[in-house]
Amino acid sequence: MSALQNKRFEWVDYSFRPDSYWDETDPLSLILRDVKGTQRRNMIKDYWDQGKFELLDETLLKDELDDKERDGLGAIHPSFMGGEYLPGYLPMETEIARIELQSTTADVISIRARPAGENKISYRIVDEYESDHKAVPGSSSEPLSLEELIQLIDHDNTGYGGLGIGYNVSNNEESVDTDLRNFTTVTSFTYMDLFDHYDTIHEEWWERLVEVS
Repeated sequence: MSALQNKRFEWVDYSFRPDSYWDETDPLSLILRDVKGTQRRNMIKDYWDQGKFELLDETLLKDELDDKERDGLGAIHPSFMGGEYLPGYLPMETEIARIELQSTTADVISIRARPAGENKISYRIVDEYESDHKAVPGSSSEPLSLEELIQLIDHDNTGYGGLGIGYNVSNNEESVDTDLRNFTTVTSFTYMDLFDHYDTIHEEWWERLVEVS
């Protein structure tokens, strides 16, 4: 997997570095970025795009739901639980990237940043199962470049190739007949090229599997 992990594409600006993680000006991004649930995010965006945002129930706009609200969504379909059981945000913490899986419960891994003293930003990676994900680097003096964020995501503690591709690889070992091309989606409201980078990685990975099958 190292060849794909290290691959870079000419149309992606890997040098991009945001000025701040806390100066978002796009109103929709401001609403969405810390909403935990994937399905709620999708619903908010759909209503926004259709000009019906004011029709949404205020509960659906909350960053995180209480137990009763989560249970109500889960009764609709297990996929509505995706992201809803992520840990709460620490003070001033915000999500800078998100990894969504097409598992039965639509599991989510959240990469977060928070101020930590003068001129320092701390990072952590959390999921809905209290897994021990280690952020490398754990901190920086300025926001990460896209290249640095990709290195953080691709840091591999499992032998499967890091968070960006590892779930595809591990699931393929267990079920080679499953279409895993779109099993993992990596997105960010701050790093707009992040999706393109990993979507191309996933496409090349899948093409290689098809060629040898």
